Amino acid sequence: MPAISRRNILKSAMAGAALATAPLPAQPTPRKGRIRQSVCQWCYKQIPLEDLCAYAAKIGLQSVELLQPSEYEVPRRYGLVCAMAYADAGTIKDGLNRTANHATIEAGLRKNIPLAVKAGVPNIIQFSGNRAGMSDDEGLKNTIAGLTRVKKIAEDHGVILCIELLNSKLNHPDYMCDSTAWGLKVVQAVNSPNVKLLYDIYHMQIMEGDLIRTIQANIQWLGHFHTGGVPGRHELNDQQEVQWDGVMRAIAATSYQGFVAHEFVPAAADPLASLRQAVDLCDV
Repeated sequence: MPAISRRNILKSAMAGAALATAPLPAQPTPRKGRIRQSVCQWCYKQIPLEDLCAYAAKIGLQSVELLQPSEYEVPRRYGLVCAMAYADAGTIKDGLNRTANHATIEAGLRKNIPLAVKAGVPNIIQFSGNRAGMSDDEGLKNTIAGLTRVKKIAEDHGVILCIELLNSKLNHPDYMCDSTAWGLKVVQAVNSPNVKLLYDIYHMQIMEGDLIRTIQANIQWLGHFHTGGVPGRHELNDQQEVQWDGVMRAIAATSYQGFVAHEFVPAAADPLASLRQAVDLCDV
């Protein structure tokens, strides 16, 4: 496993301080394996991707994710995968709920899914897009049509398209796929084993709560999870309202074999220590 590049880390004072106070263990930390954990790269943008991957591998993570096509291969150098990737196939604002976006989304998937397969990427993120005056019923019809149009690409390559549930109350005003019920209507209508929901626990706690019952009742339609402390989207600690070890035990008790990715933005001075604390907490 390549060593962390101290030269790269010193590009950022914050990153340098983080690694100084969160030393790497001598050997990779063994994990129980009931929850396959990942981390979202954008939350640690002050740390070079290579160095984040090296640290993630040492603390027992299995993935660094939300990477662009040019970055797909990087985690593999450290024995990891990119569990959820971008594929130049829509954005949070401009997504599947408008038919005008479908050709561009299809083109991005056709170009980048083969690259994802080559790099061992199992999931590609998808978005509904914002309402912008469109009714939820019309958006539902369009989103179903868009995913139906591209599902065979995913099926043929063995990749799962995951449409993300986000909150429209705080972080993403006007986002359409902002409830589990709406998202379930989409994936159930598309009816493909390669089209599922990205259940973001942070966002759905803000919109709905009732996390464990919802997760366990609908696990067959859930392809991926994200975390984040509520309120604030910071550390998974006693300053927020979700009992993360309880939620992880509920996920582990199901048939779920996918990943749970940490997508919180550390507020502490040592972001890597915060990441390790979250990994420890969710290792149930």
